[in-house]
Amino acid sequence: MQKKGRISVRGIVQGVGFRPFVYARACEFGISGSVKNLGSEVEIYARGERFADFLAAVSRGPPMSRIDSVNVTKTDAGIPDGFVILTSGTGSFSGMIPPDIAICDDCIADIFTPGGRYESYWATSCVNCGPRYSIIREIPYDRERTSMDEFPPCPACAGEYGDPHSRRHHAQTIACRTCGPGLRLMDRVGNDIPGVDPVREAAALLDAGTILAIRGVGGFHLGCIEESSGELKSRLGRIEQPFAVMVRPGFVDQIALVSREERELLESPVHPIVVLEKRDHASHSTISNLHTIGCMLPYTGLHHLLFSHLVHPLLIMTSANMPGYPMITDTEVALTKLAKDADYFLVHNRIIQNRVDDSVVRDGYILRFSRGIAPKRTAIDLGPHCILGVGPELNANATIYKGGFAITSPHVGNVRNPATLAYLQETVAKLQRLLGAQYDAVAHDLHPQFLSTRFAKEIAEERGIGLVPVQHHRAHIAATTTEPCVGIAIDGVGYGDDGTVWGGEVFAGQVPDLTRVANLEPVAMPGGDLATRFPERMLYGILPEEACLDILRHRGWSEVELGVLRKQVATQFNVTMTSSTGRVLDAAAALLGICRERTYDGEPAMKLEAAAAGGTAETWEPVFSRANGCEVLSTRAILRTAHSRLSHAQEGERNAVRNIAASIQYNLARGIATLAIHAAERDGISLVALSGGVVANRAIRETIREEITRAGLTLLINDEYPPGDGCVSFGQCVWAGTLLKEWK
Repeated sequence: MQKKGRISVRGIVQGVGFRPFVYARACEFGISGSVKNLGSEVEIYARGERFADFLAAVSRGPPMSRIDSVNVTKTDAGIPDGFVILTSGTGSFSGMIPPDIAICDDCIADIFTPGGRYESYWATSCVNCGPRYSIIREIPYDRERTSMDEFPPCPACAGEYGDPHSRRHHAQTIACRTCGPGLRLMDRVGNDIPGVDPVREAAALLDAGTILAIRGVGGFHLGCIEESSGELKSRLGRIEQPFAVMVRPGFVDQIALVSREERELLESPVHPIVVLEKRDHASHSTISNLHTIGCMLPYTGLHHLLFSHLVHPLLIMTSANMPGYPMITDTEVALTKLAKDADYFLVHNRIIQNRVDDSVVRDGYILRFSRGIAPKRTAIDLGPHCILGVGPELNANATIYKGGFAITSPHVGNVRNPATLAYLQETVAKLQRLLGAQYDAVAHDLHPQFLSTRFAKEIAEERGIGLVPVQHHRAHIAATTTEPCVGIAIDGVGYGDDGTVWGGEVFAGQVPDLTRVANLEPVAMPGGDLATRFPERMLYGILPEEACLDILRHRGWSEVELGVLRKQVATQFNVTMTSSTGRVLDAAAALLGICRERTYDGEPAMKLEAAAAGGTAETWEPVFSRANGCEVLSTRAILRTAHSRLSHAQEGERNAVRNIAASIQYNLARGIATLAIHAAERDGISLVALSGGVVANRAIRETIREEITRAGLTLLINDEYPPGDGCVSFGQCVWAGTLLKEWK
């Protein structure tokens, strides 16, 4: 039986307490030797009678690790008695630093232990929790390669760091109020607010109704109590947009319905924003005028301390950046940009090396891919090439494939502006450096005008490597499965093969050969992007009829405006054709008078879903046709039926709008599912993949699921990546890698 050897462990073994874990197991099993970080590899020399037991324990690893391989080889090296943790070296870069981890229960207890070393210290953490990706500069993951290097440990912290019996043994973020990052409370021009305890003072200001900019783990939030939410919306110009709230533990059940799975997610190391159904759909309307509310629990020591002093049970806690723009991380920048939005600033002096927004989850599906979830590392064999996927335009991120793993960055934002493009470029450069990636190809969206496409072309030209354009909706399906399937992609916009805007597509085949076999009826978008801002334009694009003009006339459109709209559609001047599912939902919201102007991304569809909550759906007869070799579902027929129901509803009938909204969603989803079922039957395929931003709509998603399952088919939705555009960069890499393997 082997009693000595060299053990190489590869995977996510940085920032997860792997070395102290190995040390503890060595002590447990009487093993002599050493452990050393080598990039994405941990090297262990071990000798002892219980070598096999030690190897088995090491192979399991600590809870936050992800082990890819454990290799054991014989060694002739002399191994002295005792076990030591050696200084890190360099080696492979196939792994990745884990995401930031919410503060653990043990550290929370330390914060609230009277007389303890960590009493009331906001940045308390241990080997099992705290910031990771947000502070890392380079790997191997050691303090000197993080933004904690500016805070040398005091003797007491150094003692715990070196103590094998402490859970802070080799915790790179260890710090206390003597040696660690500090807090300041400032007014809007940067003057310090006098007071012994900045957190206590900040809580008092919040309770009094003021608005605070709070510098967190990955960037700035704007926080206030519920009574001040209207003022915050006014200052930000986001009157209609829902806010996320941070809730005192134990209070969330009073405002929302929480399933067992949702509770586990709220309390998990991720601590994301979880979109929950309100107990009373009409409640907390100044925070969210939808039937849902996004809730998260405190996930840092600072948050727990704030709530220990607050009288109010919840805080609005919204990202301080403009929607789609990068998070604000620097205090001086925040003082400049947020001077009109925030009354006071609660800040710390630890550098935020990498921006990290809050992740958002609904019904177990990721809506925003960030803190606690990303960077995400997925094992997948895409061949020997190193590939960069730069993502789409909206809700973008980036993915790098190298050596059997795809690593996807946190949410970047909407790459329609130079600031977010610069953030995408910065993110790609950091991931490339951390992974030691040397690209062979760059995958990008098919749309030639996207800034992300231009970025991809610049990289390709600079490095002399190939470009792989990937159609947006095929990337969605590639991110879901590489098996033979019928793929449903339902979202807002995506550049199609024919130069029109797609968004309600059904494909059949296998990556990288997916044929478009069905779609929603192409309809007019009068004014192009203007129709996304004003959904009534979209309504007329789908129903270019006098009855529709009567609706608009009744709502205050002038005859001149109506004449221009009518002529625009008739002549197809400045009109884009689209098969987008999202635009159909926009038009439905306009028809029912639910949303006449979109003020934030997805607003009409979200308000339509809220209006439909609790409604009873009718079954309407779908209308199908064929065009350009594809089966087509008529969305005009659905909206025409909806208009008829609305016209015949009794005046003041309470549930009319609710039931019609529910019916639109149900019949649209049923029609989409039928397209997929027909394609599956024609091609003898049993797997149906579903992706796209509209998957977030529970009623539509579950109707499609029911129809697909009833037909004896299997429905697959990737719950490891967002169904929305946050999966596209990963899908681009999958498509490009599979294509390059075939070409070889």
